[in-house]
Amino acid sequence: MDYDVLVVGAGVTGCATAMELTKYTLRAGVLEAGEDVCTGTSKANSAIVHAGFDALPGSLKARFNVEGSRLMPALARRLDIPYRRNGALVLAFSPEERAGLEELLRRGRANGVEGLELLDRQALRQREPRVSPEAWGALYAPSSAIVCPFELTAAMAENAAANGARFHFGARVTAVRREGELWALETQAGCFRAPVVINAAGLGGGTLHNLVSREKVSLVPRKGEYCLLDRKVGGLVSHTIFQLPTRMGKGVLVTPTVHGNLLMGPTALDVEDPLATDTTAAGLDRVIQQARRSVPELPVNRVITSFAGLRAHPEGEESDFILGEAPGAPGFLDAIGMESPGLSAAPAVGAFLAESAAYLVRASVNRSYDGSRPAVCRPAELSPEERAELIRRRPEYGRIVCRCEQVSEGEILDAIRRCPGARSLDGVKRRTRAGMGRCQGGFCMPRVLELLSRELGLPPEEITKGGGGSRLLWGPTRKRGGEGE
Repeated sequence: MDYDVLVVGAGVTGCATAMELTKYTLRAGVLEAGEDVCTGTSKANSAIVHAGFDALPGSLKARFNVEGSRLMPALARRLDIPYRRNGALVLAFSPEERAGLEELLRRGRANGVEGLELLDRQALRQREPRVSPEAWGALYAPSSAIVCPFELTAAMAENAAANGARFHFGARVTAVRREGELWALETQAGCFRAPVVINAAGLGGGTLHNLVSREKVSLVPRKGEYCLLDRKVGGLVSHTIFQLPTRMGKGVLVTPTVHGNLLMGPTALDVEDPLATDTTAAGLDRVIQQARRSVPELPVNRVITSFAGLRAHPEGEESDFILGEAPGAPGFLDAIGMESPGLSAAPAVGAFLAESAAYLVRASVNRSYDGSRPAVCRPAELSPEERAELIRRRPEYGRIVCRCEQVSEGEILDAIRRCPGARSLDGVKRRTRAGMGRCQGGFCMPRVLELLSRELGLPPEEITKGGGGSRLLWGPTRKRGGEGE
């Protein structure tokens, strides 16, 4: 199948790029190895829209972080996704650490971050009363924000699809070759060709780059473990609370989420296995200990789940994003090494890559581009009167499937029927939060599986948790007539 531009990877960077490509008159295709968008690094991160004070001035991280942060509020409004500018605090625990805060202040101002301010102990506790009494002061960044990475990625994919981009799932790239002026990508779903390829393949991006470029790169999987706390304690803090960053990253943070939970993490451990998303007792203990250094009152008995994510870290002490045409590979554009602040930078990176690709294929502006997205119906956010009227017209919105998060059957059906829509239990969970509450799907999972089976026209035993071989059912335990097998 031929396209003008092929994007490899449907994470937050790939979907942002696909969305931006549809602003031009070209044929855009997206190849994703998983069964859905947002199945890799984009699904397991801190969900922070960073202000941009940490990155080295002049770096790509600095440029695109600040640009992306500025684009995010308007993007969230037009795509109808939750976004909250809650501000961030970077704590110092001694007068000696003041130099570290001052360096972040200097970097942030050089990067163009607005509103940065150093707080003394009293001013800090006025803003965030539950921070550790040992905290001596903080850097305050009012432009830092929180967002839902699942909804952001899915919304950008939906907008891209509505404007003509085509998504191909189960399409892991297995080989790349040059055919005249085109790149030919062999995948599990067939062969795809285009003069321009955008490599947004996350942890697989280094391998893909090395297939075509004379200058090799090495991406190290950097593992981060997290704990998520119940919504009953989500209001314990209002800001995103950091400690001074180290060479391994921004460290363990404590932050509210846009859905009212409290998140703490991540750790930072370089591993060899790009699929090592297991959690460990040692890693989670470290998360809790470090988080309690910032907020001693954290009620760890309210942890409802833990998880781990992997970010693609380019080798080197002061690594940067790898963006632009790969050396020796005309028309092959990289977007790799997109570790933190990759989520924050995604809107700006997507616009940059799309503009570059449009120039290469001589595409013009698509004047029929529609920047909106069909609104998501969230009954829990309606007034009692509005909700009653909705249920009168659409009874499926009155049938609660997930009791913990109060997610209705109507919301789950909507998530499945959208394009691209959910194809697995995890796909439904990321779009609706069904299964994200205290019981972690113990109550709602059978009903969600039943709805997926019905809507997709698949037997229940073919429905997966998250694609691949993650099936939950393997066949009936009894024959239909009641006779045991």
